[in-house]
Amino acid sequence: MKLQKILFIVLVATLLASSAAVVEADDFDWMNDFNIRAEASQSGFRGRLATRFTIGDAQIKVVLSNVERPADAYMVLRLAEMSAKPTDYVIKRYKAEKEKGWGALAKSLGIKPGSKAFHALKRGSGFYSDFYDDNDKGKGKNKHKGKNKHKSKG
Repeated sequence: MKLQKILFIVLVATLLASSAAVVEADDFDWMNDFNIRAEASQSGFRGRLATRFTIGDAQIKVVLSNVERPADAYMVLRLAEMSAKPTDYVIKRYKAEKEKGWGALAKSLGIKPGSKAFHALKRGSGFYSDFYDDNDKGKGKNKHKGKNKHKSKG
């Protein structure tokens, strides 16, 4: 009887853990589309990174050489921007904590879970306005309809 209870508890815990992982994966599913687009036009992607984050080719090379995929480079730069931390610092945290996921990394950088910024990051809001023109918006799964467009600082 005790063995059945233990097996039942282990089974329930496993199911809960796997469903939580699926939910977390869905939060950042826009990154798959991002990677496909970036890999299709690597020079265009580098140019968009340079323009979006106002950085030079040397810094782009540093970021891309320290991450696994193009969307990871975007996330490192976006998290550095959102947290007001240096890019090198975010890269170090990424390398040390990437197995925990982007949500955990954002939280560790001071981006509060539940905040508008945190939810926008999870949904990929800004992805299309940052990198693609209006004609590309409907091609991916995540269509944000311009609600979170960046305002110019002036």
